[in-house]
Amino acid sequence: MRTDKRLDVGRAGEDAALDRYRGSGYALLARNWRRPAGELDLVVAKSGVIVFCEVKTRSGVSFGGGYEAVTATKRKKVRQLAELFLLESKVPSRSVRFDVASVLMVSEEPQVELFEDAF
Repeated sequence: MRTDKRLDVGRAGEDAALDRYRGSGYALLARNWRRPAGELDLVVAKSGVIVFCEVKTRSGVSFGGGYEAVTATKRKKVRQLAELFLLESKVPSRSVRFDVASVLMVSEEPQVELFEDAF
């Protein structure tokens, strides 16, 4: 039961982050893109820039902000997965950016803080 609630919170956080990107004119290329090495939460694009976004969602503040949970190990894994995504998808891009979306779900309206070019 606990796992289902965590998945629901995570999904709601990804929805909120995606809404924020779409509101800024980004197009969704992939969501929860999975390979044996791991998963990319969101891949969006705008004006030739592909953004790989790691979404961290919290339902409270007792464990710190979501941004703090993106460790050096996680950043390395996201970069490796991004390389694989670019090789497989062959999506043309002028540049690549790595963002972190820190989402706090404490009210009706999720609070989304985007850290652009986070790593």
